[in-house]
Amino acid sequence: MKQASIIRTLGVAALAASWLLSPVTPAKSIQPSGGTRNKPDPETLLISIYKDLQASQLNEAQAKADALVEAYPNFRVGHLIRGDLLLMHTQPVLSFGGGVGANAPADKLKDLRDEARARLLALTARPSPELAPRSVLQLRSDQRNVLVVDAKQSRLYVYENRNGQLKFVTDYYISQGKLGINKLREGDQKTPVGVYYITGRVSGARLPDFYGASALRINYPNEWDRANDRSGSGIFLHGTPSDTYSRPPLASDGCVVLTNADLKKLEGSVDIGKTPVVIADQVEFISRSQWDAERALATQLMDAWRTDISSTNQARVLKHYSSKFKSGQGEDLKTWYERDLRALVDVVGLSTKLSDVTLFRYPGRDDMIVSTFTLETLIGKNRNSIRKRQYWSKEGTNWKIVHESLI
Repeated sequence: MKQASIIRTLGVAALAASWLLSPVTPAKSIQPSGGTRNKPDPETLLISIYKDLQASQLNEAQAKADALVEAYPNFRVGHLIRGDLLLMHTQPVLSFGGGVGANAPADKLKDLRDEARARLLALTARPSPELAPRSVLQLRSDQRNVLVVDAKQSRLYVYENRNGQLKFVTDYYISQGKLGINKLREGDQKTPVGVYYITGRVSGARLPDFYGASALRINYPNEWDRANDRSGSGIFLHGTPSDTYSRPPLASDGCVVLTNADLKKLEGSVDIGKTPVVIADQVEFISRSQWDAERALATQLMDAWRTDISSTNQARVLKHYSSKFKSGQGEDLKTWYERDLRALVDVVGLSTKLSDVTLFRYPGRDDMIVSTFTLETLIGKNRNSIRKRQYWSKEGTNWKIVHESLI
């Protein structure tokens, strides 16, 4: 089969050059929910099938498609590809899904095409291990991993926290809200964008079959969402119904959806109450040198703020805050300062320390950094410790705190 026919079959001409030239990803062994070991990875089989087609090896591609649907009988994309391959034995197939005939519902066929495109593109566009996600600048030492969701790629990346450095571990295909991202209100069928945390797990008899084998809750709406009047609740990372292997890229009511097998593997990377989840429209990956520089900038902001808190000088403290500041209780800067920080003025012998600091570039906002930390204060023999979260926004050439709250 000629290369042009392969491109038409995929319906993704722009993708062809990259996946045809890329080496086949080595097959992975997984343990699916049923407990059978050494099941082939479905995405590895997909890329291998189209490699065989490029090499005009139709029989080999057919054998792999047969194995794919046998291993994953609920994988609709696999069945559609197998149908195309069966038809190719007798006639050319000029579009993905041509093997199902003209009576196939157009919307369902588009969903399957979109899923196949997203899966193949992600395998060939996987970020280099030499790069780091710009949104994640610093994790606490007890945060083993961070989950980074790229809505545009329909992908969830897992990064390990290895002595303060981020190491790429694996990635998974995901579905998102039917109407995309930037959730604003209850029922808008959009997935939120922001920095969140896994706060709970629901499984077993308490979980309807629609959500799959398990569901991991995130803390939407977070402080920034509430400050911007975003509403809604019940956003999860969850699986698929028992009769469904996977869902199209745009398919949920706002949750992030994985296959049940992938969700089971992902749960091993998650610590309830600790694991951050960054959800972005498109994840930006940067060099390690740029990542180090951006982390240093954020650290400098925090160090300067802490130093000026220790000075107990009102003017020095307030220079870090925006005139647009709102507290977690909705107070303006003057009201909040009088309530929370006025007591520090004229304190003698105050010393401060920051610990357990996390730093993120807020997704979709080049001009925002969110920091979470423990502020320890010591006045004489009186020691106090509180946990805070701050949202810093760039105003002109200066960074200012626009929101701060206790957590």
